Amino acid sequence: MNATIENEKENIVKMDITIPAKDAQAAYDNAVRKISQYVNIDGFRKGKAPRAVVERHVGTERIKQEAIENLMPRALSEVIKDNDLDLITQPYVTDYTFNVGEDLKVVAKAEKRPEVTLGQYKDLSVKVEEDVIPEGAFDEALNNLLKQHSTTETVTGRASKNTDTVVIDFEGTANGEKIKGGEAKNYSLNLGNSNFIPGFAEQLVGKNAGDEFDIEVKFPEEYHDEKLKGQPATFKIKIHEIKETKLPELTDDFAKKVGSFKTVDELKADIQKFLDDRKSENDKINSENSVFKIIVDSAKVDIPEAMIERETETLKEEYIQRLKQQGLTWEAITKLKKEDEIMKSIKEDAFHRIKNSLIIDKIAKTEKIELEQKDLENKFQELSRAYRMSIPDMLKQFGNNPTVLNSISQQAVNEKVRDFLMKNNKFEFVKAAKKEKKSSK
Repeated sequence: MNATIENEKENIVKMDITIPAKDAQAAYDNAVRKISQYVNIDGFRKGKAPRAVVERHVGTERIKQEAIENLMPRALSEVIKDNDLDLITQPYVTDYTFNVGEDLKVVAKAEKRPEVTLGQYKDLSVKVEEDVIPEGAFDEALNNLLKQHSTTETVTGRASKNTDTVVIDFEGTANGEKIKGGEAKNYSLNLGNSNFIPGFAEQLVGKNAGDEFDIEVKFPEEYHDEKLKGQPATFKIKIHEIKETKLPELTDDFAKKVGSFKTVDELKADIQKFLDDRKSENDKINSENSVFKIIVDSAKVDIPEAMIERETETLKEEYIQRLKQQGLTWEAITKLKKEDEIMKSIKEDAFHRIKNSLIIDKIAKTEKIELEQKDLENKFQELSRAYRMSIPDMLKQFGNNPTVLNSISQQAVNEKVRDFLMKNNKFEFVKAAKKEKKSSK
């Protein structure tokens, strides 16, 4: 077998393949026998009709196509291996010349992986903005823990505060009509954390249980109901009950209740460790992202438009699936935002995803970074914890889906490359630049 390789535009490689006459003849004869076994020909049992009869019955072109389909997988595999072709699409036959008894000539095409020219990716000195634990983060975390174990108690003898929860009846009207969905009985409203119309909860502060009164509000201009956008509304209110949140005392007994701690100090130390660990993880992620951005910006790669379009369609389908999980549709989203704007954003994401993937693969190939069995085992253990599935169940579910398995393998390669980059570059943590406050005039 002989093959001539020709590079065409858009990273398309053309393969002119010549298969010797004897191999083509053998494939043709096998195709005749195979077809004769499943076609019904009057006067003959399946598989017993002479070649000439089969040819007349199904046509020689159908037999030739069967022969080519049987020949090409092995032939293409040899061509790809002998010419060290790095393809990203399956080869497809575009033309052939098949005269029985002569050499078979086949033209096939496929898309090659775009060539990547790396800039410097090792021995870089990278400045990274150090993550900062926000001021008050410890107190907030501790307070949130106390809130998780808080209780609510009905209060009497005082007016409502903005930290209380009130149980109310309400009924709203706008433009002289009742507001659809604008009424409720015995509704519990947290005055300090309300998602009601601006100004609604605030007017319930300073009121007492048993009070009945009206409040005036205005719907936001961006409200989802066209009839109510920017419209004034009146709500009749009756307060049935006022409740306040009681936080537990921060004692050793509380510490024992919420975890394996003996004292409050141990609990506080655990909270601080959580904040420190989160900072360290953020510093790691920021370091990886910073060095990878430098590498991506310095690399050169010409990505074919067809490759971008395929990835764009893939990302669009992923986006639509996420919308379905949220109870939304593509049609509903495109009513809120122009479809061409959404597609432009998706296409940009597709371009960056492809470029990042090509660069990672190039570094892996250059540095001979290869997956080992333990890498995949570690990845499956990680996914097992994330999805709360046993590894055997996961393998059973993913085993027949090559796309998912390839994606998992690619994730493992990505992580190995990122680890390599972290070990082979230097990082200097610097304080994040303070954002200038806008001056008010």
